[in-house]
Amino acid sequence: MSDFNHINKLYTELKSLRPLSSGALHRLSEDFMIYNTYHSNAIEGSTLTHDETYLVIKEGLTVDGKPLKFHMDAVGHKDAYYYIEDIIKGKKSLDENVIKKIHYLTYLSGIDEDRGNYRNLQNYVGFFTPCPPEEVSSRMKDLMHKYNNNFHKMHIIERVAEFHLIFETIHPFVDGNGRTGRLLMNFDLMKEGFPPINVKFSDRLEYYDAFNHYRDSDCKDISKMTELVAKYVTKELKRYINSAHIAEKIEIERSKEGQVDFFDVAHYSNN
Repeated sequence: MSDFNHINKLYTELKSLRPLSSGALHRLSEDFMIYNTYHSNAIEGSTLTHDETYLVIKEGLTVDGKPLKFHMDAVGHKDAYYYIEDIIKGKKSLDENVIKKIHYLTYLSGIDEDRGNYRNLQNYVGFFTPCPPEEVSSRMKDLMHKYNNNFHKMHIIERVAEFHLIFETIHPFVDGNGRTGRLLMNFDLMKEGFPPINVKFSDRLEYYDAFNHYRDSDCKDISKMTELVAKYVTKELKRYINSAHIAEKIEIERSKEGQVDFFDVAHYSNN
């Protein structure tokens, strides 16, 4: 089992700090959502830049020369991300209906009969062939049984990594599996009080290698995906801790001087 002591200490430190204001949290969430939408869709082939993704999501603009599909994928990912935030606030548990709803929202550019429904066709992922469509339902039920009955024994980092590996190996939907799966990683992290993570487009080869390592190993080794998730979780914990310290410093200065210009902690979101 991996050593997660450093992550556990960072998590404890974050929990001990004064909570960020609702305004600061909203800005951090919004900035992360746009950043995450850009990277997750770029991994799947979208050519929208980060700035273009911002314009599509925040301003409702279309970008000349870019396919409508990429615009819809950006809006769909945004809606799915906020859906996850809402159901976590409502303390709703993860089940197959939630997974299907996340896919339904994410796969806005897909045809209606494929959105939120398990595939009835064989699909392919590079040189990897997922299970036949007739096995998808039973394999997803097995995954959820494991999630509800066995995963609680694992550290959250391992749990997120293994669920993601199994989900993407099943590849239950016609398309949109990667974006849905990465949102599901964040569902579990956020539910446990961790900040969400972003798999960067520039890290996609390392990300793909983690899948290949898992699928090619006889024991279904999750170590490479676990290391990747741990790296991202560490980065985000440090970012939130830094933001909390900045906010605390501002409050101290404000109380001393009586007035301080508003400092946007979200400015540090993706540095």
